[in-house]
Amino acid sequence: MAAISNLYIDQGSDYQITVSMTGADGSALNLTGASFLAQLRRSHGSSTVQGTFSTAHDSTGGNLTLTLTDTVSASIAEGRYFYDVLMTDNVGSKTRVLEGQATVTPSVSRS
Repeated sequence: MAAISNLYIDQGSDYQITVSMTGADGSALNLTGASFLAQLRRSHGSSTVQGTFSTAHDSTGGNLTLTLTDTVSASIAEGRYFYDVLMTDNVGSKTRVLEGQATVTPSVSRS
């Protein structure tokens, strides 16, 4: 079962979060050979991707970093979204490892 974490993203700003992934015994997951896909959508059934996170991980430390650039977050309308992170391991098995709601808040300041 995927871990649940709700995200709060400032529209027009860089966003980054690092998640430590551990096994049932509390040790860091070995992510060698794994790849990740993380997307935002308005609803679970929506066919339109509102934003895609860049992902990076350390193979043996179990840390996964999700990033949105300021340009990407600026292109996402304010509001509530759903996201999840799908991991494909080194043998091709797919597992949803993280999910939740993402709230995008608008900026007041203008340049």
